[in-house]
Amino acid sequence: MVRLTHLVQRVFDDASRHHDLTPQQAQLLCRLVDGPVGMTELGRMLHLEKSSVTGLVDRVELRGLITRARSTEDRRAWYVALTEQGERVAVDTHHEVIAQLEKLVGDISTSDRERLISLIAGIIGPQPS
Repeated sequence: MVRLTHLVQRVFDDASRHHDLTPQQAQLLCRLVDGPVGMTELGRMLHLEKSSVTGLVDRVELRGLITRARSTEDRRAWYVALTEQGERVAVDTHHEVIAQLEKLVGDISTSDRERLISLIAGIIGPQPS
């Protein structure tokens, strides 16, 4: 499991480097591909404390890849969304990560892939939405 974790981290490292991002910035952008996410939820998704999320978002926002907007339901809450440029970088990075992972499992049969996916899903549990 540890070796697999290192392998996936290396894939993120390689993909992020191609886009002049840190691996955490790449993970943040990939999490936003499906739409805006609240700051609290981002912290949960990325397993970061509030101050770390704020710093990460600040740095990516300075690059013009994301924007922040107040929630219409709760003035204390903020949502983070991709800019047009951020969406291009996020989609490219996400596709690169997926392509590299696909290459790693290229020789595994379809039934073994499905079994592997099922086993991993059982280990990591439900993902935050």
